[in-house]
Amino acid sequence: MPKNPNTVGGGSQTNVHGLHFEQTTELRDVFANHPQYSVKGNAIYNGNAKVATLFQKSSLYKDLLEPKGVDYKKYISKKMLPDDAILVHSTSTLFIIEKKFQSCAGSVDEKLQTCDFKKKQYTKLLQPLKIKVEYCYFLSDWFLKEEYRDVKKYIISVGCRYFFKEIPLEYLGL
Repeated sequence: MPKNPNTVGGGSQTNVHGLHFEQTTELRDVFANHPQYSVKGNAIYNGNAKVATLFQKSSLYKDLLEPKGVDYKKYISKKMLPDDAILVHSTSTLFIIEKKFQSCAGSVDEKLQTCDFKKKQYTKLLQPLKIKVEYCYFLSDWFLKEEYRDVKKYIISVGCRYFFKEIPLEYLGL
């Protein structure tokens, strides 16, 4: 079966070309362990250049929106708390990364179908700062099953992405 271009599967170049995740890994830890990057607070550096800023949950509001005078209630009716998010400065793009790990059938199945709505909400929220939004899932191998074929096609059809094992640096523009 050919490799799906919308997924990533690890390999010998994982540490160089992608961000390898484990179920309990935070994006901060992934960058801290990457040979090309360093982390200071929420900032990601490539050498001496600050290339990105990390956010988790409510820090998106506390550290990005509120200091710039953005009141989320003027744009969306309810706060959305990302598992992980990274603002890449060179492209003014915020990548929302939702981690979904499953080992049996359950409610996560339906949550995968909400990416279009969530991406649109984040887009409205960040519009005053002229920040673009990309939305992706980082999925456990549970979602490799054939029964998830339709939902994975849907995710791609609405302009979102999904990954297994690692997130390629080129997707993030890094």
